[in-house]
Amino acid sequence: MVAKIKSVAFKGIDVIDVDIEVQATDGLPAFNIVGLPDKTIAESKERIRSALSAIGISMPPKRITVNLAPADVLKEGSHYDLPIILGLMAALGLLPKELIDHHVAMGELGLDGRLRGVAGILPAVMYASNHHMTFLCPAQNGLEAAWVDDATILIAPDIISLLKQLRGEYSHPLPDPLVTKSTAQSPCPDFSDIRGQETAKRAFEIAAAGNHNILMSGPPGSGKSMLASAMPSILPPLTPQEALDLTCIYSVSGNLTQGHLMQARPFRAPHHSASLPAMVGGGNKVKPGEISLAHHGILFLDELPEFNRQTLEALRQPMESGETLVARANAHITYPAGFQLVAAMNPCPCGYLGTGQEKCRKTSICGAQYTSKISGPIMDRIDMYIEMQAIPPHQLTQNAAGEASDIIQKRVQSAREKQTQRYSQLSSGIKTNGKVSSKLVEEVMHRSTEAEALLLHAAEKFNLSARSYYKVIKVAQTIADLEESPKIERTHMVESLSYRHMQYA
Repeated sequence: MVAKIKSVAFKGIDVIDVDIEVQATDGLPAFNIVGLPDKTIAESKERIRSALSAIGISMPPKRITVNLAPADVLKEGSHYDLPIILGLMAALGLLPKELIDHHVAMGELGLDGRLRGVAGILPAVMYASNHHMTFLCPAQNGLEAAWVDDATILIAPDIISLLKQLRGEYSHPLPDPLVTKSTAQSPCPDFSDIRGQETAKRAFEIAAAGNHNILMSGPPGSGKSMLASAMPSILPPLTPQEALDLTCIYSVSGNLTQGHLMQARPFRAPHHSASLPAMVGGGNKVKPGEISLAHHGILFLDELPEFNRQTLEALRQPMESGETLVARANAHITYPAGFQLVAAMNPCPCGYLGTGQEKCRKTSICGAQYTSKISGPIMDRIDMYIEMQAIPPHQLTQNAAGEASDIIQKRVQSAREKQTQRYSQLSSGIKTNGKVSSKLVEEVMHRSTEAEALLLHAAEKFNLSARSYYKVIKVAQTIADLEESPKIERTHMVESLSYRHMQYA
């Protein structure tokens, strides 16, 4: 007799339907799992034996075959434990087969029959709901599963409780995600806490309003890291769709905190020793990297020249396309990576080149060699570049605070609403100036005659690349949006050009 139940595999954050087929026949006792299982699934046989023994069921002397179909898709993870044990019990006649028809199951088994939480619940529940199937999972994943409306979900702390629910003898309530206390958001500095650096704060407001990549250069202690960490406080809140997309990424990666929906834009700050797979995704079991975990948020790279050259070059394609492709011999996996890059660097290894407070211990050649670690193509993809100076002591003692983050955020939100309205008629899904293609720049970003003349003159004088040329226009459009100007004027173009690093233009 063959029993069937469904589970899922993941290709990126996309869900692949997996049929679990279990057959128990007479013959030499054996327990085989086929269909490209990884070692975790192969070890599930022992967890299943122990879990059955814990609930008073002995493994019969049968030849048991478990097939994970389709057989040409690699299956990874411990979440296949639950569907396999349910399919096995149905194949042995211990559970009516019709009770698990049209069910999707995920969960890891403990040796005592308890169910442990697994990753990837949210996209799996969405799949089950779209196909009108009942979803079975551990109680630890109940909060995450409950975020999907109109889904039929059964959760249980152990296999006995789940069997009782399938027979209608017991009901385990789902947690209410709307009344469950959310995880506290990590506090970040307020812009009013930042002394001085008015030019840099203005640049960050523009970058936040247009979703532009930005690079800071300055000596140690000039406030680069503090500015970067304060940027989330002026970004607009996540839209419901953005929150859902981001939560799916964190769910698949296993980084979702206690099943709570992601409600704040992520701020990821990997150390400069981060490996290539850690940054872009990969590993033995392909997982999202830092650039995907920063989707709809900020990727902060401090000490940019200290990052491995190969790791930095791998950011080039995601910065343009908003997604990253992890290529393997047996699969190509795509993860979303629509991050906003915020980077910081010192002007030289000791950090004091060109400053009056400290004398650089080496010549200016040292500074040139240090900055040359960042390739021209990477610099060309950075929209804004600002040079910061050390803060004078008298500014540190001033009591007058600058604008608070919530005031700046209102202007940023207003500018983004203008951009959303501008691009709402397009089918590309673009919502901010920073993500507009070169073709659309000419179609939707209108410049005055004086602004156009200035841009052409600067492009010829500084030999701007085509990418730099359009990035100047996009930053100028964001400045115009902040000032509620119907078109780009000369003053907007002047300010935009001031944020361009002409050495790399």
